[in-house]
Order: sequence, then structure tokens, then C-alpha cells
Amino acid sequence: MNTHTSDNISWPGMQFGIFTVSDITADPTTGHTPSEAEKIRAAVTIAKHAEEVGLDVYAIGEHHNPPFWSSSPTTTLAYIAAQTERLILSTATTLITTNDPVKIAEDYAMLQHLSGGRVDLIMGRGNTGPVYPWFGKDIRQGLPLAIENYALLHKLWREDVVDWEGKFRTPLQGFTSTPRPLDGVAPFVWHGSIRTPEIAEQAAYYGDGFFANNIFWPKEHYQRLIDLYRQRFAHYGHGTPEQAIVGLGGQVFMSANSQDAVRHFRPYFDNAPVYGHGPSLEDFSEMTPLTVGSPQQVIDRYAAMRETFGDYQRQLFLIDHAGLPLKTVLEQLDILGGEVVPVLRKELAQGRGAQVPDAPTHAARVREVYGDGPAREARPRANRGDNLSGPSPYQDAPAPAGSAFGVAAAR
Repeated sequence: MNTHTSDNISWPGMQFGIFTVSDITADPTTGHTPSEAEKIRAAVTIAKHAEEVGLDVYAIGEHHNPPFWSSSPTTTLAYIAAQTERLILSTATTLITTNDPVKIAEDYAMLQHLSGGRVDLIMGRGNTGPVYPWFGKDIRQGLPLAIENYALLHKLWREDVVDWEGKFRTPLQGFTSTPRPLDGVAPFVWHGSIRTPEIAEQAAYYGDGFFANNIFWPKEHYQRLIDLYRQRFAHYGHGTPEQAIVGLGGQVFMSANSQDAVRHFRPYFDNAPVYGHGPSLEDFSEMTPLTVGSPQQVIDRYAAMRETFGDYQRQLFLIDHAGLPLKTVLEQLDILGGEVVPVLRKELAQGRGAQVPDAPTHAARVREVYGDGPAREARPRANRGDNLSGPSPYQDAPAPAGSAFGVAAAR
């Protein structure tokens, strides 16, 4: 149960949480390398504690190679959903390029139902080149795959019966993805990219969210992508640039005083495969949003993010990587939930424009579609999958005269 006051979770404007890249890295201070079983159990403990300290979101990446363990995000998130009450469960990346869009549609709609709507996704191409041939794909087609596969996924979640023909998968004829999205409203989608303007364009075209991981580059690098996304969001008629939905990553390590934070984190930074033997901790902290210091230093730096990016809707922090032991990660969560996020909520609420939308939730999106009326409850007919010659497969979706079977579900 949440041990913090309701003041910590009463502002819907922004969501705060953590994300994991699911690395298994040796602890440089002890030499201990956790087993896969250890890290999987630890992830569940961390997610549950994130809810206990008043955070809103837990997000997990997708990888299919050592030293990572998160090959099945839906399985992990469903298990966490069963042990939490309000935590939004997300992906730090869902590989839209190498996963079949049909399976994504079915798996995440199922997770929607099991979690009571507490699920959304960040779509991405991933950063592991060899994953493409492992799943029978060509990395040289990464961007066209991302565009085509998401177009199909978007359609599968919004139309009861789908005819589809594209370049990268077998055609679909009279296909219905089951279960239908909870309440007839698809999971909210963020599109994540660190360098590709076409992905920002894709997010803007659909009116979806755009997520910048905000880790390995100066913030000005991400600013260009986010500005492009906001401009194109308005171009496609979804609202003003200020009404676009933006999420940011970040990474922090905190102690009561900055000297202790630097001393404690330095061996992890120096030895982590992702940045070991590169720039110094001080240089990397200067060049990127990595903040190693006191809670107040983290507050000051992340409260200032909107000066670069504008008002935004979601802030996620990476805190469980580089071999940090579980005990330390839980202590970081205590600081984040107890000292940092409550202050950031208040500071980022001040001066926020009236036109800036709140962070997306399933309940709010259902209200947008149905108002005070009842939401959709999909009830199949007994047609045994014959969507080619029979009526619509759902009782509440008769086939309109002269058109394809089924009707498009609401956004």
C-alpha cells in the first residue's frame, strides 16, 4: 500500500516513475554478478516499492540477448500488475520492428484487461543490431518496418475486422485481434527515439506521445527532436504545439550530500559497460542530464528541464543499472519518492499553462470517448472466427451497409 500522503499523487498533470534497461552487471565493489533469477525477482521488488513510495510509473525495456533479462515485458508487467494497485505499467521500449504487430496487439490488450487499464507502451526500434536477423528481419529496413508495423498495430486496435497488405508480413483478410482493447480504447502509445526525426514525425502524425530517453546526449540534442514533434503535432491538427504529449528519461544517484553520492556512485560509473572507460563522471554529468548529488541538486536540475523542453507529461528516472545492488536501489527509491518527486510535482505545477494537457491515463481517455456514458464491453457473436462471410464478430458492432465488416473503435 502507498505509505505517502495523497498530496504526493493528487496532481494529474505529470507522471513520475522509473524505467529499467534490465542489465545484469557485476557489482564492481564486491565482484558479485547477480543471476538472472535474482534480477527478475529484484525487478518485481523494485516495482512494488516504486508504488509504495508514491511514484506513478514503472517501465521496462525489451532485450533478447545477454547481459539483459527482459525478453518478455508483458509477462513481467502482468505479474507486477497482480501485486500493485495504481502503478502504471509501461515499456521502456517495445520493439515495433522485430515483433509481429498482431502479437503486440493481442498481448498488450490482454495486459490492459488484467491490469484494469494500467498499461501503455513506448514503441522503438531498439539499439541491438543483431536482434533483427534473430527474428527474421533486415536491419537495413528498420525504419520502414517501424512505420509499417505501427500502422498495422494502430489499425488492429481500432477496427474489429482488418484487411491488410504490406511489404513485411503476410496479408490479413477478415482478421480480428482478440481481446479487443479494454473499454474500446487502445493503450496509449509513446514513440521513443534518440536520433530519428522520422519517429518524431510518426508520433505527431498519429497524435501519440513522444518519449526522449534524455540519457546519453546533451539536452539540446533531444530538444530538436521534441520541437519537431510539437510542430508536426500541430500541423496534423491534433492541437497546439503546447498540447503535444512529451515524456523524458533521466538518470540520478543521490545521497544526503553530493560528496557521498559521487564517492558511492563513481566505481559503478567507471566500470559500467555502457559508459565505463569513456568520459569521466564529472564530464558525463556536465554533458548529459546524469545528476549525481544531493536531492536538492536533482530537484534543481530536473525542475529546469521545462526551460528546454516546455511543459511535459512524464518524467522517468533510471536508477537500477550498472551493478547497483537491490538495497541501494530501494534506498534511491526512498529518496526519490520521499524528497525529490513531491517537490518536483509542486514546482512543475506552478506556472503550467492552462492549455497543457494532463498526463495520459486510461480512465481519462475513456471519459474523452464516452463522457458519462457506458464504455464498450466487447461481446463476441458465436461465429467461430468466420469474419469473411458472416456478420460482424461482435454484438455491438453491426456491419455498416456497403462497407467492411465491423466499425472502428474509438481512439
